[in-house]
Amino acid sequence: MNVEILCVGKLKESYLQDAVTEYKKRLSKYCHINILEVADEKTIDKQSEAQDEIVRNREGERLIRLMREQAYVITLEISGKMMDSFEFAKTMEELAVRSVSDIQFVIGGSLGLSKAVMSRADLALSFSKMTFPHQLMRVILLEQIYRGYRIINHEPYHK
Repeated sequence: MNVEILCVGKLKESYLQDAVTEYKKRLSKYCHINILEVADEKTIDKQSEAQDEIVRNREGERLIRLMREQAYVITLEISGKMMDSFEFAKTMEELAVRSVSDIQFVIGGSLGLSKAVMSRADLALSFSKMTFPHQLMRVILLEQIYRGYRIINHEPYHK
């Protein structure tokens, strides 16, 4: 299975970079994992919704260029489907059974995803109704992908 995470912006904090490196190493046993970053747009305090939309659209155009036609695209959205770790693992396993060999997860920038990116999704996934920093979301997503593979393979993992 090829798993890609498409995300906006670069990780700046070394502790997040270290966590990403660790989970990529752990996941290498189960899948080919790749993280692709696109540039984020600068925002200003108290910018208008129209300005927010411009930012989301520009970042979205960059993300869409990385989306492959054959890939199963899962966007991370607050309004997406919520599932527990076992349901998430079952979804990943069902995709493998259906011979889906490429999954692309998409994490938006600080203002979220553009409508064009969301409309391309095969599945909109929500980890919580809470808002998380988009950089931290990479680590959370990687951990859940790793947990999912451990569940699929009936291997122990911390609860």
